[in-house]
Amino acid sequence: MNTVSPANAEEINTEVWRAYGTHHIQRDTPLPEVDRIAWGPSATGPADEILGDLRGLRVLDLGCGTARHAAHLARTYDAVVDAVDSSSSQIERAHARYPDVPGLRLVHADAVEHLRTQAPYDVIYSLSAVHFLDPHRLLPALAAALKPGGRLCFTVLHTNSHGDGPATVAATPRPEVLRLAGGGDLTGHMWVLAPELWEDLLVQCGLQVEHVTVLDAPEPNNRASYRLFQVRRPVRITSRPRTARPPAPQAAAGVGAVLLGPRGLLLGRHRLGTRELPGGTVEPGESVEEAAVRELAEETGLNAHPADVRLLGMLLDQVDEVVRITFGAIVTKWHGEPADQPNESVGDWRWWPLDPLPPNLFECSAQILTAWHPALPIDHPPARFTPFADFTPFTAPSPADSPLPAPDRHRPS
Repeated sequence: MNTVSPANAEEINTEVWRAYGTHHIQRDTPLPEVDRIAWGPSATGPADEILGDLRGLRVLDLGCGTARHAAHLARTYDAVVDAVDSSSSQIERAHARYPDVPGLRLVHADAVEHLRTQAPYDVIYSLSAVHFLDPHRLLPALAAALKPGGRLCFTVLHTNSHGDGPATVAATPRPEVLRLAGGGDLTGHMWVLAPELWEDLLVQCGLQVEHVTVLDAPEPNNRASYRLFQVRRPVRITSRPRTARPPAPQAAAGVGAVLLGPRGLLLGRHRLGTRELPGGTVEPGESVEEAAVRELAEETGLNAHPADVRLLGMLLDQVDEVVRITFGAIVTKWHGEPADQPNESVGDWRWWPLDPLPPNLFECSAQILTAWHPALPIDHPPARFTPFADFTPFTAPSPADSPLPAPDRHRPS
C-alpha cells in the first residue's frame, strides 16, 4: 500500500471533497431536509438527544458538507451553529441552500485553523469527517476549543464496505474510495483506527470518552461499520506528569515563567502534546531570574530583563525518589511577539484566556499556575509551595497596567 504523509493526505482530502461538491453542483443533486441527526449509515443509531439541550448554546458542525444537520439544529433548538468545511464547493452548496437561517454561520476554513481562532464551543459534533484529518493535529485543537464540561460527538469509519478493519497500532492514513452518484469514484485518505487508539489519543488531549456506539450498515451485503464517540472535556483542567527518568545532575532545578497580557496567558505546545509555560532548567552560574529570561528568549523569541522578573516562590515535589525544585516567576515586561524557535521542543505559542485554559497542562506548569492563581480549576499532583516574602495572590490587571508595550496591544494572536 502506498503511504502519504499526514499533511499530503489532508491536502488530497481537501481536493477530493472540492471535486465531490463540484460533481453534485453540476448534477444538481437533490437532497432532502433532515429532521434529526443521522449518525450512522442509513440513519442508524441515536439522534439529536446525545448532544444534550442545545438551546442558546454555541455549537460547531465540523466538516458540515451541505450543512443540512447544522441548519436543522439552528432552526429546531435556537442554537448558534458554526458550520465549517474545508471544501469550497461544499460550502457553496450550503450557501445556496441556506442563505439566511437565523443562528447559522457557514464558514469555509481548515478545521484546525478555525478551532484555534474561535471562542470555545459548548458542543462540537462531526459526521464522518474527523477521520479525514490527522488526529495528532486535530484532537488537541478540538480539546482546546471546547468549554470545560463541553461535549464532543463524532463518527469515524471502523470497517469499510469490503470488510477491511481498523489499524490497531499506528495512527496513519490509508486510501479509501468515495463513490459518486451517477458513476465514478474518488480516492481520499482516512485515519481508520481501532477504538482503543482513538480513546488513547483523546485521553492524551485531556478528554474523557463516555461512550462508544457501534453503527453497522443495515444492508446485508455491506460490511461497513462506524463508531460513534461521545466525549466530554472535564470541568477541571487536566495535567500530565513529568517523565520518571532522573534529571541530569545540574537539571534538578527549573523555572516556569508566567506572562499575562491583554490577550491572555502565554502557553506553548510541547512535541509530546502538553501545554506549557515558557521555562526550563536553571543553568550553572545563573540566577533564577536570568534563567527565566534566557529560556523565554530561547523558546519564544521574546526579550525581557531579569529586573522585570518577580519570583513567586519554590515548589518541591518528587519523581520516584528524586526531589525536584521548580521556581515560579512572573515576567512583568517583555518585548516582541512569541514565535516558534529553531530546534526547540515547545512551539505553537498562543495567548489563552484564563477561562478556559486548555487541558493537558504540563505538571510543573499546572503547579506554578495554581500557586500563582489558586482559584484556577487545575488538577495536578500535590507539591509543597513556599512563597517568597513579596508574593501576593493573583489579581486581574487593569488595561492601564498591561505588561505589553503599546505597539503590541492590538496585534492579533
